[in-house]
Amino acid sequence: MTQVYTLTVSKFNNIIKDIFNSEELLHNIKIVGEVFGISSSKNSIYFSLKDEKSTLPCVCFYGGLLSDISEGDMVVATGSPNFYAKAGKFSFVVNKIEPLGLGLLYQKFQELKMKLEKEGLFEQTHKKPIPQDIKRIGVVTSKDGAVIQDIKNVTWRRNKGIDIVLYDCKVQGNDAEKEIVAGINFFSNYEGVDVVVVARGGGSLEDLAAYNTELVARATYDCQKPIVSAVGHETDFTIIDFVSDMRAPTPSAAAELLSKDTKLSLDTLKKDVARLSRSLDIYLADKSMQLNADNQSLLDCFETVVKENKLSLNKMVSKLSNKLHEFLVSEDYDLKLKLAHLNKLNPLDILALGYAKIEQNGKSIAKLSELNNNEAFEINFVDGAVTAVSKEQLNK
Repeated sequence: MTQVYTLTVSKFNNIIKDIFNSEELLHNIKIVGEVFGISSSKNSIYFSLKDEKSTLPCVCFYGGLLSDISEGDMVVATGSPNFYAKAGKFSFVVNKIEPLGLGLLYQKFQELKMKLEKEGLFEQTHKKPIPQDIKRIGVVTSKDGAVIQDIKNVTWRRNKGIDIVLYDCKVQGNDAEKEIVAGINFFSNYEGVDVVVVARGGGSLEDLAAYNTELVARATYDCQKPIVSAVGHETDFTIIDFVSDMRAPTPSAAAELLSKDTKLSLDTLKKDVARLSRSLDIYLADKSMQLNADNQSLLDCFETVVKENKLSLNKMVSKLSNKLHEFLVSEDYDLKLKLAHLNKLNPLDILALGYAKIEQNGKSIAKLSELNNNEAFEINFVDGAVTAVSKEQLNK
């Protein structure tokens, strides 16, 4: 029967530590891997080495050793394994590190970048302009991260009138690229948004892998709406940064770029109104002076014309008066001639010369033979008339 030993945690951890320390083959060994997840704490540098199947946590107590090493670099790290018994934590203590070449992820990043660049996906001519007056922003990111909160806080601090529509998706891990593409495609056909922001926080090259894929790049290129890439920190660059219509250094910066500061806009409007008011006052004053000058000039010109033409006008009036007087005199003379002629034809004037007019039954009698027998007739004198009967007719 196999004897079972009962050990304390400390005892077990110390046994593991002794095994590592006593194994000479594990001391000062060289390990090849890709660097990722670099961080620091006081004088210690923490990072990991990885290949396609495994990762190895590492620590280096000489910060200067990694001064020329970056995320994604392929390196040869020399050191020994260490098991920290108190915390039960394993790590590979690095005392020397040398670059070997670019890591696999970085190589794939460069290969895809060159491919898409040759196809023209990065060309400026394909980039859509960002609208000036934005009412609604579509955001493709995780609902649980700090990114969406940063975007909302910055946007609404600057302009509370902007709506934000979130498409929740994974930002790393399995199926992340598919969910990001689904979000981009959703907003591409969504008429309610003016611009799309694809965002996530910073991370290692591996953390940002979903944004370095061909699927996300082509979805970004085909999107009908302008896309702003806000992935990682200012020093992080991803494939989507090159394809998008605009790159923002951080998600917060994207929110600031897309939201007009209403207070600033109000101050600018007030300044513009004041400037226009001053310009209008100056314009009106200038036009008023010009109008007064024009009025005075017109009045002076009118007075000059009146003075220049007054003499001519007086001459014309005098000439017209003379012509009128001559006309009246001529007409008066003609009228008098006509009256004199009419007076000559006046029967009364004729009668006044001793003539008389004889009428019978209202008919003028010029001859004796025209008188009717036994009928009275009238003899009209200038001062009256008498009735008579012809003697010759009576005798007959």
